[in-house]
Amino acid sequence: MQLSARNQFCGTVKDVKLGAVMAEVAVDIGGQELVAAITRASAERLQLQRGDQVTALIKATEVLIGK
Repeated sequence: MQLSARNQFCGTVKDVKLGAVMAEVAVDIGGQELVAAITRASAERLQLQRGDQVTALIKATEVLIGK
């Protein structure tokens, strides 16, 4: 599948915290941690578990840079 999102990062799931409605998924990307909030239903459908290889796709209208 090809996607229009240019910012695609491959990584490993470090942790999945399931809430009542949402899930927090921490992904290790080359030593940096990216945390995504997704629906619990999506996390369960994907059967996300620690150690899974995933791709994080970032599509945003705004990116902030700090120094």
